[in-house]
Amino acid sequence: MIARRDVYQAIADPTRRAIINMIADHPHNVNSIAENFDMSRQAISLHVKILMDCGLITVQQRGRDRFCEAKLDQLSEVSAWVDQYRKHWESKLDALEKYLEILKKEKYGK
Repeated sequence: MIARRDVYQAIADPTRRAIINMIADHPHNVNSIAENFDMSRQAISLHVKILMDCGLITVQQRGRDRFCEAKLDQLSEVSAWVDQYRKHWESKLDALEKYLEILKKEKYGK
């Protein structure tokens, strides 16, 4: 059984993150995406397929060209996951700040 890829697999690779950034504002055809990387068009096509499998892009045929369009709603899952850790570290930093204020008052009497 083949497991479905998830959004974390998509963003784990810097080339795929760069492709997402490239097409976030407007669709690009696969050839124009490939021109921005020092790898074969076939390698870019594989990255595009993984992004499609993860639901981060759609590819539409327009004449002879295949255009990639970003579908970034899936990234909300990643954002929610990161937020839980952001809250954790913010609370740790807040506690550190309070502790440093206490030390400062003890040392300088202010």
